[in-house]
Parts: sequence; C-alpha cells; structure tokens
Amino acid sequence: MSRIRSAFEKLGKNGQKALIPFITAGDPDPVLTVGLMHGLVAGGADIIELGVPFTDPMSDGPVIQHASERALKYGVSLKQVLGMVAEFREKDTETPIVLMGYLNPFEAMGYEKFAVEAKAAGVDGVLTVDCPPEEADQLLDSFTNAGIDPIFLIAPTTTSERIAKIASVASGYVYYVSLKGVTGATHLDFSEIEDRVNEIRKQVDLPICIGFGIRDESTAKSASRIADGVVIGSRIVQEIEQSDCQSAVKNVTAFVTSMRRAIDG
Repeated sequence: MSRIRSAFEKLGKNGQKALIPFITAGDPDPVLTVGLMHGLVAGGADIIELGVPFTDPMSDGPVIQHASERALKYGVSLKQVLGMVAEFREKDTETPIVLMGYLNPFEAMGYEKFAVEAKAAGVDGVLTVDCPPEEADQLLDSFTNAGIDPIFLIAPTTTSERIAKIASVASGYVYYVSLKGVTGATHLDFSEIEDRVNEIRKQVDLPICIGFGIRDESTAKSASRIADGVVIGSRIVQEIEQSDCQSAVKNVTAFVTSMRRAIDG
C-alpha cells in the first residue's frame, strides 16, 4: 500500500482530515529545506507537497513565484530536489511526499528516469500542474511502473467529462482548486465549494483535498469540514519569507501547529 493511501486510511479511522502544507524546495536557502520539512511534520503535517522551482510557475501567485525565484538564485535543480527528499527520508520513512511542479523539468530529465529516481529518493506522488490527463500517457506509464501516485487538479470550471478522465488515471488523492485564479487568491465561497466537491465525489473515488486560498484557522477549518484534506501553500511561504534563516523552521512549525488545531477542532 502506498504511503499516501495509508495516511488517508489512518486519518479516516481516527476521524481526522489531512493537513497538507506546501513549501518550495530551496526557499529561502537550500540548506533549510530538509529542516523545514521536518518542522512541517512536527507541526502536524500528514503529507508534504514540495514544490520544484520553475522559471514560469503560471498557476502560482506572486508569493510562490518569488519562492521559486529565491530558490533558483541558488541554482536549485530537480536533481537537488530529489536529493533533499532522500535526505529527509534518512529520518522520516512514513510521511508521504508529493512533488508539485511543471512538466519541463520532468521532461528534460526523461520521464522514466525521473520516475525511477524519484521513487528511489522516497517520492510518493507527483502533481504536474500543466500536464492535462489527455496528454499524460507517457508520463503516467512511467509513474505506474515506478509506483508513484499521479495527482491531478480539478478546477471550478472542469467539465464532467474531464473529471471522468481524471478519475480514470489519478491515484492518491485529487486536488480541488477552490477558486478561479492563482495560488494565494482569496474570496472563498464555502457553500459553492461544498456543492462542487459533492458533485465531484459522484465521479471520483479518491480523497478530495482543497487548496488555493486556505490561509488561516477559519478557512482551514471550513475547508476541512467539506474535504478529506486541506492544502496550505502561500501562507506558509509567506511565513518563510518574513522569517530570518534562524527562525524560519520554528515559525513555520508554529503556524502549521495552529492549522492542525483548527482542523482537528
């Protein structure tokens, strides 16, 4: 059984929802990434989404765009990101790790090579933001062969036909984008989100996690009542951006702890 499936089964038995924080690998400094990952777990993370820095992160708002820029100033590569995962695995063999990124770095490495090396490093799932399921056959074959869960986004505008296609190829969980826009946007309508998630459940037999716009205890709690998991990205990256290197891990851990309390409460 995959770590992701095992995590959701354990949470379900305990009546809990998944807390899935996101950070960008290499931000604000590559030497801090593994420590930040352990800090996320210490704060109560069930799954970690680790962003692969990219020059044109089109679905991300300014906060995560700047995180990629900071990481790329250090020349952080996909190979280095996998090295960070492998280092994290030296102490933590249980917490699922999902890489979140754009297709170009994976294609440049070669899908099969990437999948094999990602699995060897300890990656459990990959969310490729800009690869639609209709064009993902080669990538999906590589993931299937390596035992990696392909995670897909579902947007408010995703058609029923597209959801059916995603349901046929996704595993692990699906990521519901809670609003039209980029990461870090606000103005969530939870009544509308709940209606949409209920419709998606009719077609998708996987955990549904909500992301985009979740930034405080109130929004995290509201999202957790609807979905199986809550993804928090921009707000955590802001915490990193506003901290110095000495306090970043402590501040991020404290913030994630407050999100854990809100979701469990």
